[in-house]
Amino acid sequence: MKYVDLDFFHVAFLILGGLIAGFINVLAGSGSFITLPVMIFLGIPAPIANGTNRIAVFFQNMVSARSFYTNRLLPLKQALWLSLPSVAGSLIGAWIAVDINKKMMETAIGIIMLIMLAFMFYKPEKWLKSHKTEKASVPDLKWWHFMLLFFIGIYGGFIQAGVGVFLLVGLVLGINYDMVRANAIKAFINLVFTPFALIVFILSNQVDYVSGFILTAGSVTGAYIATRTAIRWGAVYIRWIVVAVIVFSSVKLLFF
Repeated sequence: MKYVDLDFFHVAFLILGGLIAGFINVLAGSGSFITLPVMIFLGIPAPIANGTNRIAVFFQNMVSARSFYTNRLLPLKQALWLSLPSVAGSLIGAWIAVDINKKMMETAIGIIMLIMLAFMFYKPEKWLKSHKTEKASVPDLKWWHFMLLFFIGIYGGFIQAGVGVFLLVGLVLGINYDMVRANAIKAFINLVFTPFALIVFILSNQVDYVSGFILTAGSVTGAYIATRTAIRWGAVYIRWIVVAVIVFSSVKLLFF
């Protein structure tokens, strides 16, 4: 199904938006705050844009998770366990997406993200732990960790935008992963739960496949570049990217 006539202008905007979003999504999250407005600006209805966006998110996280795994930064067994509750949550979130007052939800999310900004400066040593010094440190999983991922999954299924930031805060401050491994696990969790939410949108006829795969071309390229950047830079620079994304996303949700 195609919702807009794609000329050079539309294709270029989709690829560029995907490229930037793919880069931001891997390093911090909230890249969907770029892709969703781009698609809406091009004439794709907001509910369709919300579903279509999942195609690019899936493939960019596939590239990212594979790269982290190749570099031995993805604790696969724990990542798999943590992804299971997010799958259940994403199905619920996707099904209720059409029934919630979207503006009210966006305002609440903007406020929550500002609160998360305070957490970024609470015990900053947790955000600055490097994978080089914490190579053998793998935290023990507790029952409430799974509940945390379940609720984040609900949000991810509902709108996707900003879920990467929620995952990073949960994985770093909640479960105690270092920043780089948290990015790796974030990519894997997104990879696992996204197709389940996408199926719900497909069944609801809310996916523009042509625009989705064009967007994917840019997103995958951005994800690959960002993954290499995350591995080279480590935790310090990624933390400040997360801060910048939270500020930008909160302002956009609350005032625009």
